[in-house]
Amino acid sequence: MDEIKTFMEENKEQIIKDIKYLVEADSPTDNKILADECKKRIQSLLKDYFGYEAEEIIQEEYGDHLRFEYGTGDETILILSHYDTVWDKDDLELVEKQNKIYGPGILDMKGGLVQTIWALKAIKNLELSLNKKIVFLCTSDEEVGSPSSEELITDEALNSTATLVTEPPVAGSKALKSGRKGSSRYYVDIYGKAAHSGNNHEDGINAIKEAAQHIVKLESLTDYDKGTTINVGSIEGGGKLNVIPDHARFGVNVRVEMEEEQTRIDDYMNSLSAYTEGIALEVFGGINRPPMTKNQDTVELLEVAQEAADNIGMGEIKDAFVGGGSDANFTANLGVPTLDGLGAVGAGIHAENEHIVVDEVPERASFLCSLIVSL
Repeated sequence: MDEIKTFMEENKEQIIKDIKYLVEADSPTDNKILADECKKRIQSLLKDYFGYEAEEIIQEEYGDHLRFEYGTGDETILILSHYDTVWDKDDLELVEKQNKIYGPGILDMKGGLVQTIWALKAIKNLELSLNKKIVFLCTSDEEVGSPSSEELITDEALNSTATLVTEPPVAGSKALKSGRKGSSRYYVDIYGKAAHSGNNHEDGINAIKEAAQHIVKLESLTDYDKGTTINVGSIEGGGKLNVIPDHARFGVNVRVEMEEEQTRIDDYMNSLSAYTEGIALEVFGGINRPPMTKNQDTVELLEVAQEAADNIGMGEIKDAFVGGGSDANFTANLGVPTLDGLGAVGAGIHAENEHIVVDEVPERASFLCSLIVSL
């Protein structure tokens, strides 16, 4: 399939231009107005390259999700991308230097999203045969656990023979992602009793002190041997230093390799009880994504991926288990053959040095195109 590689190399400049076009539109998950502006840019690319736009699944809280169909067939391949980012408006600048482009969400995962558009465009322009219909979903809430898109993703996955996820490959090794940790998210509200810290200290019940005791205990539940980590990532409470705080709130992120560990921590969170008399507790949240486990379906999909890589002279495909979660966790847990890490090559996910490697873009877009055709 040298024609695919030639096509991508000839269009490299435009592919990079399209990636920049999306990255320039900041799209933080919690800002629907900005997210929808980025959505419009995705729609404009689809309209320009295919003559029609994606179906819009309207959302109230998040940006609208996009569902794009290409090709025909009794069977379907589902491709997943998301266009929301962890970055607020103007947090990062778009900068290009030394074969790298830095910018908010360029690796996670607007680069992979644009590579997908170009993979489909290559199929169209080169008149390549497809064995299956393509459903391409671009969602807007992945960075907060996909609360509004999970049902859409799972419904589409259950009607598909395979799911391809265009998150970036592993930084450094460029390995595909065949397994991921499961994740859970919780918030704990603690209610005590306010009092003057000097005149009536004994009348107060300190919500921050209570929170601190829970935080220490929760962090101690981390078990590296089992692949279980607990991170208390946010805390707020109190105010004036001369007032005993009557409220505190902290947030907890849990990552696990095994479902039984996810259940263990969930049971613990839902049975929290106060250390101090007079304290009231409320726990919100729960299990978000189950672990993604490599199985025989994954192995067979990796074999097809290797053939697709061979077809474009790409070389050996590696795969790895990673700690982060993605929408691949949902689809793999349904028993749908799933392969992740098919996006842009780079490093710095959720970090200020987030970037893609420019010269890797044509090959990775070619690889995805070859894989789609091979399936």
